Amino acid sequence: MTGTMKNIISLLTFIVLCCTYPFTAWARGNYVVDSMESAILGEVRYFAVYLPQSYDQQPGRYYPVLYLLHGAGGNCRDWSRFGNMERIADQLMASGASREMIIIMPDAGTSLMTYFNGGEWNYEDHFFGEFIPLVESRYRIRSDKGSRAIAGLSMGGQGSVMYGCHRPDLFSVVYAMSAYLYKMDLSMFKEDNPVNRDIQQRVEDNNVVKYIAGLSGNEAAPLRSVTWVIDCGDDDFTYRANVEFSLAMKEKGIPLQIRIFDGAHTWDYWQAALRRALPYISATL
Repeated sequence: MTGTMKNIISLLTFIVLCCTYPFTAWARGNYVVDSMESAILGEVRYFAVYLPQSYDQQPGRYYPVLYLLHGAGGNCRDWSRFGNMERIADQLMASGASREMIIIMPDAGTSLMTYFNGGEWNYEDHFFGEFIPLVESRYRIRSDKGSRAIAGLSMGGQGSVMYGCHRPDLFSVVYAMSAYLYKMDLSMFKEDNPVNRDIQQRVEDNNVVKYIAGLSGNEAAPLRSVTWVIDCGDDDFTYRANVEFSLAMKEKGIPLQIRIFDGAHTWDYWQAALRRALPYISATL
């Protein structure tokens, strides 16, 4: 075969591929890693931010916000590195499936990874007392309850649920993915490690199923102002806990959607869950 013929065949192949799999020029948001000095935690804390494509083009516009929490052993960069967050957000917002919003990814990761208070690591106090006020003043975020949502995976799913329980006045939507809702016997949390014991104890101290079951009617009432969604795989080790949580919420008359799909405790599942979450959250905010 001559070189000219090869070039023609290559060109024809390229044209066919372009027609079969057309390139889509998605509008691109801006992903940045920012930081703040925390007096409560006594150190500099980093966090990641996704700004939608129009953010720099419309300087007078304010946006709804999603706080997106990582899981155990992770940090604020996880949703970008493993969760394909920017591409998913770009595609959904450019297509109109999701409205434009700012996505804030905090970092609860140190040797002691927990979203809750205890000892010298009072992360929940930091989150509500320092973190939210700072990011909502630094970025053009609409700071009313109706414009604010929180979501997370695994231990971040527990964090998002408990934050919604503790501060239902702040969040319009809680979307928990494969939420690790109470202490389980897991190899990654071997009890002979004092740090792991501390993490697991804080998880159990914030056992979501027990928390909901223990609410009085008056205490449960404010939680009905929040839209609650559980998204969990049918092969996930957290499946039972998520079902138990949904039943506890039903007992208290708190509306909740539970979405069960094929999948396990994996990033493949959480990427798919994020594709479900963004349009749903944006329609609710």
